[in-house]
Amino acid sequence: MTIREIITAPDPRLKQVSRPVAKVDDELRRLMDDMLETMYAAPGIGLAAVQIGVPKQVIVMDLAHEGEPPAPRYFVNPEILSTSDEHVVYEEGCLSVPEFYEDVERPAECRIRFLDYQGEIREMDCDGLLATCIQHEMDHLKGVLFIDHLSKLKRSMMLKKLVKAKKELA
Repeated sequence: MTIREIITAPDPRLKQVSRPVAKVDDELRRLMDDMLETMYAAPGIGLAAVQIGVPKQVIVMDLAHEGEPPAPRYFVNPEILSTSDEHVVYEEGCLSVPEFYEDVERPAECRIRFLDYQGEIREMDCDGLLATCIQHEMDHLKGVLFIDHLSKLKRSMMLKKLVKAKKELA
């Protein structure tokens, strides 16, 4: 497994719309393994392939708490089948928008369909952190960052700080 570089905002590659995957094969499983390794090393709880420069509809996630055994999840070509009318606000962060956190409102529950690590079709009901995280990661597949849900002023301030921090590191 290889740890890949995570692209950070305002890199235009994060705005790419990801393409569906034709099939889950060994090459795609290697990508998912690399993504998981990259996510763990960051550390984070979710990662979309576009965040490492691969605009494919692939997401990895692990919501296990510290001290619990790893519980990796793989989502290929995920689609939301339904969402609840109830919404919740959750403080979100993102590996592509490092060190920034803001409240984002999303549906409290959703039902999704996807292909798993073996290429099997699955459906899953999601609530709590899982619902928030899967919606956040699926936004990445459409070229949307969590900061795109914020006011123009907040988003602009965050992006300026990110650009400044990148320049200081260079």
